[in-house]
Amino acid sequence: MENYKYKILVVDDNTELVNLIAAILKEDGYQEVYTARSAREGMEKFKAGMPDMVVLDIMLPDGDGFSLFQRMRDESEVPILFLSAKDEDEDRLFGLGLGADDYITKPFLPKELLLRVRAVLKRTYHVNEEKAETVLRFGEREVFPERAIVRFQGSELALTAKELALLLKLNQNRGRIVTFDALCNAVWGEFYYGYENTLMVHIRHLREKLEDDPSHPKWILTARGLGYRLAKVPL
Repeated sequence: MENYKYKILVVDDNTELVNLIAAILKEDGYQEVYTARSAREGMEKFKAGMPDMVVLDIMLPDGDGFSLFQRMRDESEVPILFLSAKDEDEDRLFGLGLGADDYITKPFLPKELLLRVRAVLKRTYHVNEEKAETVLRFGEREVFPERAIVRFQGSELALTAKELALLLKLNQNRGRIVTFDALCNAVWGEFYYGYENTLMVHIRHLREKLEDDPSHPKWILTARGLGYRLAKVPL
């Protein structure tokens, strides 16, 4: 486990969630993680500690995250990642339009949170970092796992947390069959029973983002009765 020097402030009124986020970050090596459960407390801790990054919920008991974001940006250009249960393009675009560095919706996978936090910190504080960003290539499409996006002909599509988890699991075993059970476990954990049909839906959505013709896939191949396989080169 690495030991990161960054101070991160997490502002969310859900005590269980804010403690979970702090635990996820600390487990990954971020030792200076501070939490707040209201806009007032968040601003107080922001001024007192001047964190290197803020994870900020939109809905707070004494205000909204957008207003708090603007107050924080009046004090500093610290990177801010919005966290919200709202999965609406209008809210996401509004937050990003204000100048937020990223936006993640609940529920999310711990891995997705860590990838997005690392990506924001890297862009902000390690502009000249030599290590190249991981890129997965599917013909003309490029997938950037650290940012959970697919780039194709100048346009970008966002991957959901579950789509990213499925793709990473398939890519770890590229060319080999990954069973339905293994894929469900990678996304929903050991208590995945009953999610087999939902898995098919997520695979279909993933194909829509990676395939030229999702109905006749060349990359995410079905192993009938067993699972799926990610082709090394399209058939």
